[in-house]
Amino acid sequence: MKKIMILLSVFILSISIIGCEDKENTDDKEKQNQQKQEENNTSKDEEQNKDDESDEKENTKSYLEKTITTNASGENVVTNPNDILVIANKERNLPSDYEPSDLVAPDIPFVFKDSPVRFMREVAASNIEKLFAAGNDAGFKFYGRSGYRSYDIQKSLFDRYVDAKGEEAANKSSARAGQSEHQTGLTMDVTSQIVDLQLTESYGDTPDGMWLAENAHKFGFIIRYPKGKESVTGYSYEPWHIRYVGIDTAKKIYDLNITLEEYFRDHY
Repeated sequence: MKKIMILLSVFILSISIIGCEDKENTDDKEKQNQQKQEENNTSKDEEQNKDDESDEKENTKSYLEKTITTNASGENVVTNPNDILVIANKERNLPSDYEPSDLVAPDIPFVFKDSPVRFMREVAASNIEKLFAAGNDAGFKFYGRSGYRSYDIQKSLFDRYVDAKGEEAANKSSARAGQSEHQTGLTMDVTSQIVDLQLTESYGDTPDGMWLAENAHKFGFIIRYPKGKESVTGYSYEPWHIRYVGIDTAKKIYDLNITLEEYFRDHY
């Protein structure tokens, strides 16, 4: 009987130990599963945080940063050449093959009849006609001298300036191919008989030039390269060079007395 009692006790104890082991194994598995779930959740949270940081970084980029890419040659090329607010300058190149699809010849007087560079984008052409008409009503007859210029025409023009003046001087008064606003189709060089239809800085001191500077914004144009802003624009003062940016933007730039670069840097 004593032996039977001992065997029974051993049997019961064995069952208890096995049950405890099973419970411990179950607890261990549950802990492992919980740990894996926590790790997965942590990983997902980290990935979400990275996505959020990336989105936040993208959202804080300026308009200028968002509208540029770098090509194989290391040049910064604009990605929005069709935007009427596109900026082309020494740091922002237009694609070499860019040509606006809506070029038209505005119905205005030109220095050179049937000039191959008399074209502008349609919206700019329409508004320059209104600008010239208003000038005429005020007693000023303006002439267009040079509008859209292709990449190849600009290259030939710049090379001629280099041959005549040297590269350093040419780079102050003329743009390299791809960096000229004339290629956007939104620009026109304007002149008058008062300066013998030439493009000269003294134009800004004439009644014609002053009227242009004071009224161009009403029709969506700005004096693109104003006096005293050479370090900002990269180009010499050009009172004849008007650029279409739209009436609202032109008014803001005029009221603030700033350049297009400063507008995007500080006020956009």
